[in-house]
Amino acid sequence: MTLIKSISGIRGTIGGAVGDALTPLDIVKFTAAFARGRKRVVVGRDARISGPMVDGIVCNTLVACGVEVINIGMATTPTTELAVTGEKADGGIIITASHNPTQWNALKLLGSNGEFLTDAQGKEVLAAAAKEDFDFKEVLELGSISYKDYTQIHIDAVKADSLVDLAAIKAAHFKVVLDPVNSVGGVVMPRLLEQLGVECITINGEPTGHFAHNPEPLPANLVGLSQTVVANNADLGISVDPDVDRLALICENGEPFGEEYTLVAVADYVLESKKGPTVSNISSSRALRDVTEAHGCTYYFSAVGEVNVTTKMHEVGAVIGGEGNGGVIYPALHHGRDALIGVALFLSHLAHKKMTASALRATLPDYYISKNRIDLPNAAAADKVFAAVKKKYAHEKLTTIDGVRVDFEADKSWVILRKSNTEPIIRVYAEAPVEVVSQAIAEEILDIANEIL
Repeated sequence: MTLIKSISGIRGTIGGAVGDALTPLDIVKFTAAFARGRKRVVVGRDARISGPMVDGIVCNTLVACGVEVINIGMATTPTTELAVTGEKADGGIIITASHNPTQWNALKLLGSNGEFLTDAQGKEVLAAAAKEDFDFKEVLELGSISYKDYTQIHIDAVKADSLVDLAAIKAAHFKVVLDPVNSVGGVVMPRLLEQLGVECITINGEPTGHFAHNPEPLPANLVGLSQTVVANNADLGISVDPDVDRLALICENGEPFGEEYTLVAVADYVLESKKGPTVSNISSSRALRDVTEAHGCTYYFSAVGEVNVTTKMHEVGAVIGGEGNGGVIYPALHHGRDALIGVALFLSHLAHKKMTASALRATLPDYYISKNRIDLPNAAAADKVFAAVKKKYAHEKLTTIDGVRVDFEADKSWVILRKSNTEPIIRVYAEAPVEVVSQAIAEEILDIANEIL
């Protein structure tokens, strides 16, 4: 597997030849490139098997560059983001490959605002790494490492938020089942839920890094969670990915709440008290737009990628936003996907509604997404497909900030075509209020592509 480099960091598999994996040499190079101009950096990691090894290389490379390191140990991505601003650091490095399998790891890079690097900042780091433009210090100028646990600080910040109704959650006597897939969520989430007054049954809770199943929180990977919810008559199932920035929920009947609907439900709750714009990426469900407009507010979409969502949220002053993959961004706490605040706000909503999770889901707009792909013979072929789609649907609403999106306002359906950053394919997502319609739209796009390729 080729090492993947982007403006937000680098990721790859552990073990393999230089250039084909995330090697110690890569870790040193990119850490040293990131260190340039920074004096104070926060480092946190998830529970991956390779985490301690990567952590040691990252922290000591930073020391070699004269950086003061605040190592917060095993911590979630949102906890690390909060620690950057809390420690008034110049940046942060999160050692996690998010939902990727066990053999993967990555360095995710944060700016001084606790958010992922902008396009310009990321390109500076990539250029410095490529040129090996490093600034290793003399012995008397070496940096240092100190250690601090930020987990309780994060939990306290969640509990202190004005929209987290601790009394209502405790009064509801919720019983939940948690699946943190053997990563840092097994340390953080039970502590949060206990302090919210929620009875928590945990499966796959030991943070060993040996993931019990594919760690991406999709329904196919959460069968065990669904079964445990039903077997224990629980009110809710909670799944987080290895770095706890994505949140997927299971209803009391064992059915998925819908990863796209985590953000939609939380936004519905937030907008009851805080009126303002909402933002999600261009591939996320229209349901957020419907809920936003039902509250008399304005919805915006951004290009795909957390940094693009947060940039748009800053621009429009959004009160809630995120991504359809279960990523809730609540700017009153910080501008980053955060499953901890997502859970607390969702439970507050559920407690206020005094209904089951499945009944709450039934109050939200229904949409169905069909996900497909177009295999490309070469990179240039994507542009031909995009051009053909724009010509075919010239009379519809077209958006080209990230691939090509076509909105069919007559029936609230849409389709988007985006080039993959890692494979020679075009991803095709189509959504409609009726499942067969979303599939038909996708098939029409695939037919257009087949005529060209």
